[in-house]
Amino acid sequence: MKNSIVSVLCAAVVFAACSSVNQVSYLQDTESDYHPIRTEQLALRLAPGDEVSIVVTCKDPTLTSLFNLPYISQMIGSNSQTSSGGQRMSGYLIDSEGFIDFPVAGKIKIAGHTREEVSEIVKNVLQDRNLVKDPVVTVEYMNLGVSVMGEVARPGRFALGQDGLTVLDALAMAGDLTITGKRENVKVVREENGERKVYVLDLTRAEDVFRSPAFYVRQNDLVYVEPNRMRARQSTVNGNNVLSASFWVSIASLTATITALVASLVR
Repeated sequence: MKNSIVSVLCAAVVFAACSSVNQVSYLQDTESDYHPIRTEQLALRLAPGDEVSIVVTCKDPTLTSLFNLPYISQMIGSNSQTSSGGQRMSGYLIDSEGFIDFPVAGKIKIAGHTREEVSEIVKNVLQDRNLVKDPVVTVEYMNLGVSVMGEVARPGRFALGQDGLTVLDALAMAGDLTITGKRENVKVVREENGERKVYVLDLTRAEDVFRSPAFYVRQNDLVYVEPNRMRARQSTVNGNNVLSASFWVSIASLTATITALVASLVR
């Protein structure tokens, strides 16, 4: 009898440990020679409201100064306590029609284009109008970002400084999921063609992650990590740190079960 009870307890412990690993491990369906087919990596396309820096360089620095915006001072602090926070490059904010107002050249439409395409567009405009013969145009993102919320270590908004950032990169910037984050139901909210779409990713399955249209994040994406059942059961009462009554009932039930098992072993 004692041996059977001990066996049952050991099996329960092993099952619980295996269940915990299955709940928190990522990409569980991968092996050493696994080669997933990922969605095509698409460069970010600029949209109205995005801000970019555009720097023109050539052999004549005096000439290029006509096309480059000045640096501006950053002010930090409250209204009563404001101080200088260094300098930042001025940027071009894309208007509602997709245009920027470029020095000397005037209105240039860049919405809907990638960073490399914008570089070529500006370069061609300067050359076609005989403003600069051999310009080198560098385009950088300024206000593009992705928001990460829910069960992560550091929720917030994070800058997208480059193309090809994945949802895994975004979660890493937020400090990874907490132990109570639901890996099987990570949502990515994205606005496409004036409509909001929700993509659901199961981080425990590589095929689900790599094949998702939301594998590569875009500007203004919202990544939300849902709490698992354990976290939901730890919900507070009236905003206090006192756990709910159901939690204490569960603890009492578990204690009674363990006490009964120990008593049986002793007998």
